[in-house]
Amino acid sequence: MRKNFGAKPWTYPQPVLILATYGSDGTADAMNAAWGGISEADEISICISEEHKTTANILDRKAFTVSMATVEQMVACDYVGIVSGNNVANKLEKTGWHTTKSEFVDAPVIDELPMTLECSLVSYDPATCRLVGKIVNVSADEKVLGDDGKIDPDKLQPITFDPIHSAYRKLGEKVGNAFRDGSQLK
Repeated sequence: MRKNFGAKPWTYPQPVLILATYGSDGTADAMNAAWGGISEADEISICISEEHKTTANILDRKAFTVSMATVEQMVACDYVGIVSGNNVANKLEKTGWHTTKSEFVDAPVIDELPMTLECSLVSYDPATCRLVGKIVNVSADEKVLGDDGKIDPDKLQPITFDPIHSAYRKLGEKVGNAFRDGSQLK
């Protein structure tokens, strides 16, 4: 038997995304966004309301970065989600994070978050809060690369958002091979 919950924004896993921008004065800012994902091969869509400082920065600079929150940086990642850049001008100082200007877009890369999508603005709809960014580059710290030279999720240790319990969870172990294991049923 199933239990009905009604319409809820519940899926597993939900990535914990850290958006970073530059303000009009060049100050780096970041926020935590839980509702987002890949919407085209080179696009990411994120739900972000109009009143965020980050939204204004994106609309002004036409660029932003999206980093995967990690187990190691969970406290700082949560902090940038509960403190508004509209109220705390230097909120990145409290996190201990350092930034480097992206080589590809006018936005900061957070050095302590080892995987980042560097994006240019495609569109923003304030009525639906849908932000769409074109992924111009994906960069990763070499410390999270596997022997094959690709990003290793076990080394990255991204966290996911559990919307049902308001919790962060780390990803688990590999359980199969995509685009291969289902061929057993052919």
